[in-house]
This record gives sequence, structure tokens and C-alpha cells, in this order.
Amino acid sequence: MATLADVARRAGVSPATASRIISGSTKLVTDELRERVLRAVDELQYVPNAHAQFLARAQRTAVGVIVHDVSDPYFAEITRGLQQVATANGRLVIICNSYRDPSRELEYVELLRAQQVAAIILAGSGYHDPAFTKALTGKLGAYTRTGGRVSVIGRHELPGDAVMPANADGGHLAGVEVFGGGHRKVGVIAGPKVLTTTTDRLAGLRRAARQYGRTLPQRRIVFADFDRDSGAAATRQLLDDSPDLTAIVALNDSMAVGTLSVLRERGIAVPSQMSVVGFDDMPIARDVTPALTTVRLPLTEMGARAMTLALEDRARTPRVEPALATLVHRESSAPLT
Repeated sequence: MATLADVARRAGVSPATASRIISGSTKLVTDELRERVLRAVDELQYVPNAHAQFLARAQRTAVGVIVHDVSDPYFAEITRGLQQVATANGRLVIICNSYRDPSRELEYVELLRAQQVAAIILAGSGYHDPAFTKALTGKLGAYTRTGGRVSVIGRHELPGDAVMPANADGGHLAGVEVFGGGHRKVGVIAGPKVLTTTTDRLAGLRRAARQYGRTLPQRRIVFADFDRDSGAAATRQLLDDSPDLTAIVALNDSMAVGTLSVLRERGIAVPSQMSVVGFDDMPIARDVTPALTTVRLPLTEMGARAMTLALEDRARTPRVEPALATLVHRESSAPLT
């Protein structure tokens, strides 16, 4: 593979002159020199070293994003918003999947620091893990002291700006939909216990239960992994343990899709025999049968706002921008008759 030195020798110029012409420097050179260098580039099929160019730039151009799993529709929508803003600002986005492994998140922060990214965005939920939070805070603090920027999506005890989805309020909306509709025997498919997102959505559901004089016993709550298959397994467990349920709330739409599939397998009609409510309003929520009642979060907008915060000038104090939740009523839920 041809190098810059090869181009310079072929054109009969210094490597510095060749580099200036290839990079489009505004420093004046003669037309004859420019033509010789560009002809040498073409003849040798020279391709500039992107990594070397990146390191040579005074301004950091890449932004690192750490997500739990970009194949999850929740993070896919958020990533779409992140990339829209990054593209509009001429930034490269480096996506890192942590798969909800805290140690991997720590490794990615170190890796992104080494790549000298302009900002790091944590797009996944916070963890109920003081040791991990302390370690991550230390690494992010070292990064920001060298000029890096940090923004997060969700409830974290970390330095930096934040976009805060209204998970507790959204859980309350889901609870009002079922408890306010007269349902007493309600099952819940929650996410992983260690995530703040799960805690907050459950807190909102419990608040709605108290509001309507209902209870949400622990035996009717099954913790799953925020994916379709674990939602299906949790649904089977709920139906086997509590066959008198009349409503199931899944704390994300992927798990709710798993719920609908199990109810279809068992011949349980939705919503006449079982109401189902999801969370997030992913695109698939409109396409399943019956269409899914769910709590909507502005996922793409959340990603766009997090990227905007990361690219703006640093504020004196961390900024927190709320992302409101709304209930989208579709065919999968109905009042108890």
C-alpha cells in the first residue's frame, strides 16, 4: 500500500508539501506542484491514513456512545437521534455495546479516552451498584479534566449533563390504565433488578396501585431481561402461578410482544380476557395484533438531546433535561367488565 513518502518521491516534492496538497491546506502552492502531487496520488492509488489524520487534527471529531445493546429497539431509536445530530455537526459516532455488563462499560470508557473522543454518551440505564458507580465516576472525572464532555440518558449518579426519561411517571400512567380500569389481579414483567430504569417504572406502578386502593404483591412481579424471549418466559410463569390475572404490564415493549405471543399460544383473548400494557412505544407496538397499548417515551428525541448537550459548550453546572412520558391507548387493553 502506497505511503505519503511514496507519493512525495513520485511527485518530486517534500512529504510536507504532499501532505498539505492532499489535505486541502489553504497554504498557497503552484498549480504545477498540485497537479504533480495529485497525479502521483492517482497513479499510486494512495489512500490517506484516517487514524493519523484524526490524531493530527486539533479538534476532536469523534463521539463515543455506550449502549446496552444497539439491537434492542429502545437503543436503536435512541441511537438514531444521536446520529442525526452527530451527522449534522460533522461528527463520527463510535457505538459500544456493553450488554449490561458494568465491567465492560468501564473498559469502554478507557478505550474511548484513549481514542481522544470529544464526548462520551452513556445511553443505558444507571445501576444500583455503588462500587461500579464510584469506579465509573473516577474514570469519567479523569476524562472530563482533559477536556472531554459527558452526557447520560437515564438516572445515573455520575458527573455530566443528563436527559431524564420520566420512567416513574410512565409507570404511573401504565398503572392508571389497568388499576383505573378496574383490574385487581395485575401481573408485572419488570426488567433487571439492578437497573434504575426498572426501579423507577415499578415505583410508578406501585403509586398507581395505592391511588386506586389496590395491591401489587411481590409474587405477581417477575424480573426479566428487557427482551422478547424473557418476556415470554415471565408471562408463562405469571400465568402458571396466578391463573386469575386479568392484566399484565410489561415494563418494555419487547417483553410485551413476548407476552402477546404466549397469550396467543394459550388461547387467551386480548383484551377481553387479558389486558396487556407495554412501555416505550417502539415502532413494533403499532404493528402487533392487537396493537399494543403502551407508555411512550420520545426515544429519538432523547438521543438527539443527549448528543446536543454533549456537543455544546460546557455549562457551569450539570444540566438535566426531562423527557416526558405519555400513554398511547391501543387495542390491547380495556376496562375490566
